[in-house]
Amino acid sequence: MTDLRRRSGAALWQQIEEVLAEEIVGGEHRHDHRLPTEPELMERFGVSRATVRRAMSQLETRGLVRVEQGRGTFIHDDGVIDYRLSERTRFSQSLIEQGREPSARTLRDDKIPAADVVAQALRLPPGEPVHHIVRLSSVDDVPVSVGDAYYPCRRFPDMPKLRRTRSDVTSIYAEYGITDYVRLQTFITTRMPTGEEARTLCQPRSFPVIVVRKIDTDMSGVPIAYAETVWAGARVQFSIDNSSQLLRRREA
Repeated sequence: MTDLRRRSGAALWQQIEEVLAEEIVGGEHRHDHRLPTEPELMERFGVSRATVRRAMSQLETRGLVRVEQGRGTFIHDDGVIDYRLSERTRFSQSLIEQGREPSARTLRDDKIPAADVVAQALRLPPGEPVHHIVRLSSVDDVPVSVGDAYYPCRRFPDMPKLRRTRSDVTSIYAEYGITDYVRLQTFITTRMPTGEEARTLCQPRSFPVIVVRKIDTDMSGVPIAYAETVWAGARVQFSIDNSSQLLRRREA
């Protein structure tokens, strides 16, 4: 029997959900593998059927399992997504090319004075107003990242309004006369998630996240966006694409 220890604020069903989520994300169960039956889970954890059902319902909501009537509960895992990083990285385009369905929604937006790190990245005077937009991105309805993006207010006065109704930022830039842009710099680190990040990404707190900071510029080299994005580490891999540099050399 798996020993469940009551933690402050954690019900038994939440502890079972966390144990099973860690096993699923950690690869202990194969894709399409059927999880143990309700009686087996009841015996393993020493809990009631209602407790097991609530834990399984939450796992289904998180996109980790699927319940098939009359057959059981199966691991729902479409595999790790590949996100290619290049000078012209476009999140949606990269995933559509892989046959995946990207989606995103705005969690909040506000106008704030630029903090030092934001002002430095955007080459703005400290404290100049910037739009701060937080968005949750998903792939095939499974959360993969939550990002804080910052845009200069003086250059993009209506950015929050447009971002709430547009799935891609490229078309918004076009309205401001920016027909193309590039990723100037990318910084990648790892750490453990905060409680809020783990809940938003529907992942266990015991699994690390990948933190990506990036600066985008227009074709004149003027920064137009700075973003810090937290990715679910078990659901994504990054590949570096330098093919554009090779093409330029061949054309030279």
